[in-house]
Amino acid sequence: MVEAVDAAMHDGSHLLIQAGTGTGKSLGYLVPALVHAVENRRVVVSTATLALQSQLVDRDVPALLDATEKLLPRRPSYAIQKGRNNYACLHRIREGAPDDDGMLVDVPPSGPIGQQVVELREWAEQQLLDDEAGDRDHAPSHQYQAWQQVAIAARECLGAQKCPYGEECFAEKAKEQARKADIVITNHALLSIDAFENRTVLPEHDVVIVDEAHELPARVTGAAGDELSPQMVERAAKRARRFVDDDHADDLIDASDALRAALDGSREGRIEAGNAAVLEAAAMVRDTARAVYSDLGKKSDDKDDPDGAKRQSKGAVKEIFDVAERVAALNDLDVVWLIDRDRFGKELRIAPLTVAGLLRELVLKDRTAVLTSATLTLGGDFDAIARQVGLRPADKLADDDEMPELDDESETGPLPWRGLDVGSPFEYEKQAILYVAKHLPPPHRDGLGSKQFEEIVDLVTAAGGRTLGLFSSRRAAEAATAAVREATDLKILCQGDAHLNELSREFIEDPETSLFGTLSLWQGLDVPGSTCTLVIIDRIPFPRPDEPLMAARQRAVDEAGGNGFMSVAATHAALLLAQGTGRLIRRTSDRGIVAVLDPRIVTARYGSFLRASLPPMWPTADREKVLGALKRLQDG
Repeated sequence: MVEAVDAAMHDGSHLLIQAGTGTGKSLGYLVPALVHAVENRRVVVSTATLALQSQLVDRDVPALLDATEKLLPRRPSYAIQKGRNNYACLHRIREGAPDDDGMLVDVPPSGPIGQQVVELREWAEQQLLDDEAGDRDHAPSHQYQAWQQVAIAARECLGAQKCPYGEECFAEKAKEQARKADIVITNHALLSIDAFENRTVLPEHDVVIVDEAHELPARVTGAAGDELSPQMVERAAKRARRFVDDDHADDLIDASDALRAALDGSREGRIEAGNAAVLEAAAMVRDTARAVYSDLGKKSDDKDDPDGAKRQSKGAVKEIFDVAERVAALNDLDVVWLIDRDRFGKELRIAPLTVAGLLRELVLKDRTAVLTSATLTLGGDFDAIARQVGLRPADKLADDDEMPELDDESETGPLPWRGLDVGSPFEYEKQAILYVAKHLPPPHRDGLGSKQFEEIVDLVTAAGGRTLGLFSSRRAAEAATAAVREATDLKILCQGDAHLNELSREFIEDPETSLFGTLSLWQGLDVPGSTCTLVIIDRIPFPRPDEPLMAARQRAVDEAGGNGFMSVAATHAALLLAQGTGRLIRRTSDRGIVAVLDPRIVTARYGSFLRASLPPMWPTADREKVLGALKRLQDG
């Protein structure tokens, strides 16, 4: 892996590299990154999660620098850079946060949130005195609402030049440290924002290493997406009222009412050209927001805006205008849909139909990219992930019947790349069994049936607990939890019983405890040892047929002449299955069983594609053999 990464950095080609759990892939890319950095060529390392970002900065990079200090001509420098909302904002701490009308208010110290805000403010001031980062990861324990009282979104920031505390700003200090560093550790969200903002966020670099690269398309989709709700429009109008003509503010509130009425009269799901009411309401929001924004810009911000409230109001109105304009345009390469957030009401979401072109143009075109993960080969090769990130499989450029390009507006031709699977230190055939319960009926829309519950109870009992249950829905996880609790005395934790971090910690600390949950457990949970000897997957995790973005992507591929089901739904399921089964074997001494309760993985035509995406575990459909193996593992 080190040799392949080093070669890519020097010849300028892109590299997709699958490195299984336990490979030590962070060293595999950090070693050549250090060598590259001492040649005064900056490297950016991007991760999917803040947790891995912190692991690299707090552990992996310092240890590697210490180990190589006598071997390199100089010690490379490094820095971490996160989004602005991850740092405490001194302006908000000292001046207060605005209410819905834009007035700066103070949070009373009574109550848990108020007390947390007081503690966070004191912590931030101490961070300043100690010359520390003011980073949320190092803040006292707090809830999200409390952090929002001491932090600020980038769009509402006054800017270092206009903020009275700009010279002390934690976020600006982090940005300056990154400008001076040889290696910058960031995350996919900020990498995406940097790409969309013409590379003005991260410092200049000619190599980007993307760890957890299987997450990149989804994170870029999130960064390129937006939302629009009547509440957002109304709040922006109220905040602007102090600074604009009342008529303009009233017009924007009227537009929010029109949007609410249009959404209330529409069903959840994709918004298309035939839904004139929603599109006309979005256009009304766009036009009135434009008028308010223009009114806000008539006077100098510096002279009539000492507390920065007007500038923040402009940022909120500009965001409303941008999203409403995008919704009203209903571009062929955007998907707009309506969701109902229950007590929060209905709102619109918008996201790109595909991000392949964005990634190709904004991330890959003029710099070297190394993309690595434990799960990059889906169906046995790199083609699916290559297409998703904007790389075309070289041997299929002329005739690709699987996934035609959805956005051929790019002038960029094929980009040279290679894929490499460096394998795994684990002997999956000896360490793990893949059990497919072929005797069970295929799953149906109404959820799990009695036969599935009986199977789960028998499996968990044979394992003596020690089970991670991965379910396709919260309802299925809760129903399975209830079934096992009723039939046994085993301790079953269910996602939603407490904060996920607490549940995960309790699961890890008590080997006989089991944990059942949904999507957030499929990825990122690291449970080595006897705590987890059984992973249960209730069904193939296809996207819901009524999920608007996935459905739109699938339909677009079909209309372009490809196989939308295989290119979108099956690929999505294969990635989640690979991630889910990867929870079982985390070190060379681990042993266990992955039990899939969905027989379609061996009976359906697409089953071979899904199985080819999984580690090479020993396969069986023999229930008694599996129950016996679980009991032997329980007995040690």
